[in-house]
Amino acid sequence: MDQTPLQQIIGRRRSVRRFLDKPVEKDKTLACLEAARLAPSAENVQPWRFVVMDDPDLRRAFGREAFSGIYGRTRFAEHAGVLILVLSKPDILANRLGQGLQGIPFHYLDIGISGQQLVLQASELGLGACWIGWFNVRRARKFFKIPRRYKIAGLIALGYPEPPEPHPRPKKPLAEIAWFNRFGG
Repeated sequence: MDQTPLQQIIGRRRSVRRFLDKPVEKDKTLACLEAARLAPSAENVQPWRFVVMDDPDLRRAFGREAFSGIYGRTRFAEHAGVLILVLSKPDILANRLGQGLQGIPFHYLDIGISGQQLVLQASELGLGACWIGWFNVRRARKFFKIPRRYKIAGLIALGYPEPPEPHPRPKKPLAEIAWFNRFGG
């Protein structure tokens, strides 16, 4: 079966950890944020918020705080053209009540959908991206004076990938992960 254009983008998207020293055009950053903004969410709460760091001095200062000590392996992100701190603002009904009843933090599902749309848009625009969870969240919160009612959900490094692009990683076959009309293989 031939792949659709979207499947081709999904298939070539990789986590990029080596970026060219090249700024990302503002219109491309805005297109990525717009793709994230258009994501669906539980009860249409739209819990996502983004702190966009496109100033090189600010990214370096943020990096000194967020990527220090045991988080040093993530220092590569300072070299991305843009860093996006991904926040969640949980809603009382859709998120907190839903989590209490179902045991699932729906706002994180919503953030994941939104972030995936952002990185897929980046890929379509020729940009590389990497979701990052390994950074000092406490220092990131302090750096931007983020109130406690916002949850820091992650960080996305965005920029032009250094060639060569990463090689595809093997994926499990569909028959191993999906079953029709029953559970298990």
